[in-house]
Amino acid sequence: MHRVTLEQILEWNPQITNPDIIHPGQRIRVAPERHAAFEPFPGADFFQSSVTSPIIEAMGFRLIAEGCSEYADGPDSQWSEADRRSYAHWQEKLGFSGQDADGIPGRKSWERLHVPAVFE
Repeated sequence: MHRVTLEQILEWNPQITNPDIIHPGQRIRVAPERHAAFEPFPGADFFQSSVTSPIIEAMGFRLIAEGCSEYADGPDSQWSEADRRSYAHWQEKLGFSGQDADGIPGRKSWERLHVPAVFE
C-alpha cells in the first residue's frame, strides 16, 4: 500500500526488534521522518524527461514565485524543457553563467530556491 520495503520500515522503526511480531496499538512509521520544511536536493540525475514527481511541480511553482517562469501553461509533475528554461533563468538570477546556468538544478541553486517539502 505504501510502496516501501521491509528494510526501510525496519530502518525507520528502530523499536521493532522482531519484524514478525506487531503488537496491537503499536505505531509504525511507513515514511522517513521529515524535519525540513524544504525538499532536499534530489540529485542532478533526477531531472530528466522520464521523471514524473510532485517535487518537479512544486519546484515550478517556486520558479514562478521567483519571477523565473518560462511556462506557457504552468508547471506539472513531469520534467520538461519549460522546467529547464525556467531553472536556467533562476540560475542566471543567482549570478551563475555558462555551464553553471544550464537549467539542470545543482545543490547550491536548489537550496536557495526553497522548494517546499512534498510528500509523495
